[in-house]
Amino acid sequence: MSGIAEFRTVVLDCPDPRGLAEFYSRLVGWPVTYADDEWVVVSDGGAPKRLGFQLAPDFRPPTWPDPERPQQLHLDVTVVDMDEAEKQVIEIGATKHEHQPSEDDSFRVFLDPAGHPFCLCRA
Repeated sequence: MSGIAEFRTVVLDCPDPRGLAEFYSRLVGWPVTYADDEWVVVSDGGAPKRLGFQLAPDFRPPTWPDPERPQQLHLDVTVVDMDEAEKQVIEIGATKHEHQPSEDDSFRVFLDPAGHPFCLCRA
């Protein structure tokens, strides 16, 4: 089935595009492929494997699970060793979220350096 458009990029607003791009570059292993003062991209060869980071000087991070500022969007990434991956994402700047809704530890919720939630998921 052909759609109206082809998926291109997931874009995250943030106060520091270069810093957040470097975090995600280390998380997913994709290099920074474009950067200016307001826009940075990490990619593994183009769409659909592209993450963009856009300057938003007034960015306010989500407060999920508090509905005042919901997460609106989050990324799930698959890992082989959950404990090792947790250690590594914390080393590169993530914070483990206090709210962990997985009852069977099939995923763990973290916040990137700008406060966006993302999940480490078991394969």
